Amino acid sequence: MKICQITGKTAQVGNNVSHSNRKSKRTFDVNLQTKKFFDAETDEWVTLKVSAAGIRNINKRGLAACLKDAREKGLVK
Repeated sequence: MKICQITGKTAQVGNNVSHSNRKSKRTFDVNLQTKKFFDAETDEWVTLKVSAAGIRNINKRGLAACLKDAREKGLVK
């Protein structure tokens, strides 16, 4: 499933709009990356499916704080 394990972002639904202004449904997928992060507290690597915004969030706040919030939201085990 396409969901960020840090931010909880999922795909959004919108319209393709043609030049003649006809509309058909489409999805805006999340920019997901499978990325490994090193958790210094447990001395192990953690593999996460993270959006680009989630990666910036981890770089800013730190992995431990982001994982704690994600566990509270139920996004990570």
